[in-house]
Amino acid sequence: MFKKVLIAEDHDTENIAVQITLRDLGVESPKYVYYCDHALNWIKNAIRDGEPYDLLITDIEFEADGNVQAIPDGLALIKVVKEIQPEIKTIVFTGKDRSTTINALFKAGLLDGHVVKARRGGQYLREAIQAAYQNRIYQSPDIQKIAQERNSHEFTQFDMHIIRLLYEGISQKEMPEYLRQREIRPSSLSSIEKRLNLMKDVFGFTKNEQLVAHCKELKLI
Repeated sequence: MFKKVLIAEDHDTENIAVQITLRDLGVESPKYVYYCDHALNWIKNAIRDGEPYDLLITDIEFEADGNVQAIPDGLALIKVVKEIQPEIKTIVFTGKDRSTTINALFKAGLLDGHVVKARRGGQYLREAIQAAYQNRIYQSPDIQKIAQERNSHEFTQFDMHIIRLLYEGISQKEMPEYLRQREIRPSSLSSIEKRLNLMKDVFGFTKNEQLVAHCKELKLI
């Protein structure tokens, strides 16, 4: 099992949970930091001392608390760390949905595991750590289920009209009039909101901008 592990996590509760999981696997003294900049410094110092870390486990988003950081999030941290220590294993343990960027890291060979903070997150994190130690790539089952649901979503003509209007900068409140002018039915604000909420739920987005960006990546607009 890994000997030296660094955790980058700004929430104490999650931090402790990760440490317990590591200790259960035989990692005696995992280290932890609250900031991405500090994580990079610790990794640099460990390399300098000839005792590099074997594994980095990081969240994606870190809450702003007035301390200005050069590295904005965990995904950026992984990219920088891999530049100076390509052989280190990396796992993302997060409650945030950044699937597009995370998949790009997997494809680039920069990420070894992705686990969602959920009901069985501790179990899946344990599996991810074991997989990384065995040089295997790991994504927790709930991520695979979400991906399947996303891939199965079929955009309707109405969906595409709404998304194109968003892409053109038209607000939700303005959409009913635009749809009526183009003789598109339904055109009520409630119908628009229902479809937008459904699409965002399916894809795990919280903002309309994320949905538009995703459809742009799929070349639907």
